[in-house]
Amino acid sequence: MTTTPLKLGFIGLGIMGAPMCGHLIKAGHQLFVYTRSKVPAEIAESGATPCTSPKKVAERADIVFTMVPDTPDVEAVLFGKDGVAEGLSAGKVVVDMSSISPIETKSFAKKINALGCDYLDAPVSGGEVGAKAASLTIMVGGPEGAFERVRPLFQLMGKNITLVGGNGDGQTTKVANQIIVALNIAAVGEALVFASKAGADPAKVRQALMGGFASSRILEVHGERMIKRTFNPGFRINLHQKDLNLALQGAKALGVALPGTANAAQLMQACAAHGMDQLDHSALVRALEILANHEVAKA
Repeated sequence: MTTTPLKLGFIGLGIMGAPMCGHLIKAGHQLFVYTRSKVPAEIAESGATPCTSPKKVAERADIVFTMVPDTPDVEAVLFGKDGVAEGLSAGKVVVDMSSISPIETKSFAKKINALGCDYLDAPVSGGEVGAKAASLTIMVGGPEGAFERVRPLFQLMGKNITLVGGNGDGQTTKVANQIIVALNIAAVGEALVFASKAGADPAKVRQALMGGFASSRILEVHGERMIKRTFNPGFRINLHQKDLNLALQGAKALGVALPGTANAAQLMQACAAHGMDQLDHSALVRALEILANHEVAKA
């Protein structure tokens, strides 16, 4: 229990949002919540107050967190009918922890600032495992004063917390993160398909590689998923597709070529075409397996 409980709002209680909200509740804060689906039992039973709209959340909370799937969802939650903007009063803070467009984020921030409130874009990395373990990496864009005000709350949800720069810079960092993750998943997938097709035991190959320069968190976690065929979602392919599309749209606007990103996006599209877009993004290996007509391992 913290010595100074705060009135907090949390909008979006999905795979990521529910455990993140849960950490805030466990720390003793008063939570006002809204989600389009049913409030998860663990949140409902924790003493959080369900609200009938984002507006109602914003009216009752001093700091409002949003954790929803995509840019249009954030826009609707903030500025749609009965949205957060309608319930804000001067001095409050809106913290969007979704992964969305950096360009639109800057526009959203200006609209919230015009209401006398601060805005932080604070996307996260670490997936469902990181959300549950409160070990997320949190990349923040926005004013330093607002960051310092919210930092103790970020520390309840994550470990590596960085104020990168102004509004939009947090989202830009998340896009960069997703480029790196996607290319690493593709690299690990190619390596394991190659090794398995060559007749080597992929589990032992992975074990050997974990001790060398090729070692990575992706090889550790997602390599194991590829071998054990555990593709239940921690972070779904369709959400990673969304992030890579943001990268490619941004690259076009900036006049930058991202060939590796484009290739990873096409591999994910191949998975989606085969009905696998709801699987974990480690299932990108399935596109490579289809091309090779060979699976890394049997389920």
